[in-house]
Amino acid sequence: MSRVIAEASVFHAIADPTRRAILDLLRDGEQAVSSLLESFRFTQSALSQHLAVLRNAGLVLVRKAGRQRFYRLRARPLREVSEWVAYYDKFWNERLDNLGKYLEKAHGPRRRQGS
Repeated sequence: MSRVIAEASVFHAIADPTRRAILDLLRDGEQAVSSLLESFRFTQSALSQHLAVLRNAGLVLVRKAGRQRFYRLRARPLREVSEWVAYYDKFWNERLDNLGKYLEKAHGPRRRQGS
């Protein structure tokens, strides 16, 4: 899978609040599907669909033990998202700082209201 497609599937996966909640639960360690079901008010089929999206995005790993499936968080793709967001955070902060400096130079320091 290409990196762009992989990143798109990660963003798609974490766009859903239910899937983010599942990742939050898995942050504390591996959990059985039955344990995850106790935290949500939907069917096992709905949970399985959410877990499939997370698995396809590479955000969770599954281990089968007998009839049970255990899921655990795979954080690497989230670090990559964090690095991507940090790049744009830095990019926009620099742009806004430069704009502030330009405006201050062009119009003088701005006084705050109430001062």
